[in-house]
Amino acid sequence: MPIETFLVSFTTYFATIGPADIVVLFAALTAGATAAERRAMVFKGVVIGGAVLLFFVFFGEPLLSIFGISLPALRTAGGILLLLISIDMVFARSSGGTSTTDEENAEAASSSDISVFPLATPLIAGPGAIGATILLMADASGDPSRQVAVVAGLLLILMLTYLFLLGATQLQRILGFTVLHVISRIVGVLLAALSVQFIFDGLMTSGLLGRMSL
Repeated sequence: MPIETFLVSFTTYFATIGPADIVVLFAALTAGATAAERRAMVFKGVVIGGAVLLFFVFFGEPLLSIFGISLPALRTAGGILLLLISIDMVFARSSGGTSTTDEENAEAASSSDISVFPLATPLIAGPGAIGATILLMADASGDPSRQVAVVAGLLLILMLTYLFLLGATQLQRILGFTVLHVISRIVGVLLAALSVQFIFDGLMTSGLLGRMSL
């Protein structure tokens, strides 16, 4: 399993899924739930969110073919989306690609079970994570070992998210908001560099730069 692909996958999913951010929101939305109810919601939410992302692991590229989207276009668009997410992470702002809107939060607050919405989607399987999944699998270029590395990175982040959510209240109390935000900002910087590389690769493989130089 290529370690570089695994590390890129892990970093990208850590940023787009954002376990540290989900912990804070989950703790707030389940303040009145029992420990058993929280465990049930965490398990159901992570399983459903993971299933959605795995769907795009296996069927993301065929969907691109159906809509006539080229891989260079996906790399460029995905890079731009990830760059916007990384900027929000560095400046500790909420991003529509990794979080919920005020209206979605209000709807979730009125529901006793948040496992499907907003936990599974859009918090775990949100636009950023779905776009990153298709992009990472396309970047693997059909290499089975690299594809396994992408899936391994995804599964590890899902496992971390599950563990983080199980100990949401304790983790938030021990680390505090400051440490969680510092971790997010460090990952945001790494994601910014990675997203720019995706944009460069997309432009280079598109042939657009070559035509412009003529």
